[in-house]
Amino acid sequence: MKIHIIGGSGSGKTYLAKRLADRYLLPVYELDDLFWDNAAGRYGVKMPAEKRDRLLRDILCTDDWIVEGAYCSWLAESFRQADVILVLEMPARVCQSRIIRRFFKRKLGLEGGKRETLGSLIDLLRWTAAFEKNNLPEIQEMLAAYPDKTVTLHSRAEAERYIKCHCP
Repeated sequence: MKIHIIGGSGSGKTYLAKRLADRYLLPVYELDDLFWDNAAGRYGVKMPAEKRDRLLRDILCTDDWIVEGAYCSWLAESFRQADVILVLEMPARVCQSRIIRRFFKRKLGLEGGKRETLGSLIDLLRWTAAFEKNNLPEIQEMLAAYPDKTVTLHSRAEAERYIKCHCP
């Protein structure tokens, strides 16, 4: 089974991916780990595109996967191969509150993850506020070729219903 989950930061991609992975025993790949160079000595360094694309090809060559992220421009092959594409279109205010909560949990050591700075938090909140206007149209355009396998979820309640129906 191959599942692609796409949505803005704080939309619930990781949560949904983990729930589906537990149900179907699938590996999960966060596209942030391909896009950002986590081995760099500082936050916000992009992975070279050639290496990122090679890492993605390696994932897509496997039989089963869940990939999740906010990116679309370099993911045409992932969309093509996916059995289902889940688009999370959550309200910006919901995503922003989740991002802020996650930031403080990480700062307090209650949750693992990347080492954001206050500046990177502000940048992410701005990006999230503009996601619907700037990124969503490009995503929708790319996914128009796959209407039979694209499912759009607009709220946490819809995501929970999807999980309930697909994760007994």
